Amino acid sequence: MTDFLEERPFGSRYTNVYLSIFALFCFKLFVKISLNILTHFYVVKGNRKEAARIAAEFYDFGQGHSSWADRSPLHEAASQGRLLALKTLLSQGFNANLVTIDHVTPLHEACLGDHVACARALIEAGANVNATTIDGVTPLFNACSAGSAACTEVLLEHGANPQPDPCQPSPMHEASSKGRTACVEALISWGADVDYDIPHLGTPLYIACASRELQCTRKLLDGGANVQKGRFLDTPLHAAAQKDCPEIVKVLLEFGANINARNLELQRAVETAPPSSLAEHVLLHYEVTPRGLSELCRLCIREYLGRSRLHLIPQLRLPPLLHRFLQHR
Repeated sequence: MTDFLEERPFGSRYTNVYLSIFALFCFKLFVKISLNILTHFYVVKGNRKEAARIAAEFYDFGQGHSSWADRSPLHEAASQGRLLALKTLLSQGFNANLVTIDHVTPLHEACLGDHVACARALIEAGANVNATTIDGVTPLFNACSAGSAACTEVLLEHGANPQPDPCQPSPMHEASSKGRTACVEALISWGADVDYDIPHLGTPLYIACASRELQCTRKLLDGGANVQKGRFLDTPLHAAAQKDCPEIVKVLLEFGANINARNLELQRAVETAPPSSLAEHVLLHYEVTPRGLSELCRLCIREYLGRSRLHLIPQLRLPPLLHRFLQHR
């Protein structure tokens, strides 16, 4: 018998396993379709409480645990921004914290779709604003990914943590990489760390420069981001030079970037720029042009104030023209 098994082709030994997996998949699909049909039947018949009970039992087990079921009607309503349907489901007893097999909540779906009214309704019904998927994604991350400043503000107003826990995806990095300036501004105003460093990504400023996002770069610098802090020894100026972004290079230099800083390869930013590029031209011109006294004074004043007090610049007893100058406007 052993000799017979050894003579069989390698793939044929696992045929039964593959068939079992396929059969299990078909069974789960059948049960899911049956569940949706049953739920729809009770809704049509007017027995909405029974429909809610079935959903709670199969999607949440009544204990806040996930099941194999993929999405509930509440997820669908939140994803599509159907506010009336969502409120109806909530009033019928659907749990606002229902989760899929990946621990995605309806609030995750509403924020990803930029449906602020649905997000607010879910939060009012008790949705957890800091819920995480199995990948550590929060509703705030989804809102920043979608560029939904309204959802971002609502989440932060109701206790969403602007700073991710270790090993969780960072909303600030996501917003910076995609140019979501309004989301970056909201996160900064609610106390997010503009210099939060993720080892393999770097700081939000570095990500913004590497992604060629000028407005996010300026917003982060206005919020007090360290112009020298990037990824390892690569500074944001290195990232902007490598991507040939002369506008970002100028902004970084304006905020005091060190043109002589060297990376792990002991290269300065000008040496990492593409040959004969605009970024290289800006850096070479800057090397032979002395920094103005007014610029040096501005850098000293901003450094003396510190990042935590930069927002108080408009309250200084100075002419509006100087206020704008100190704020790089």
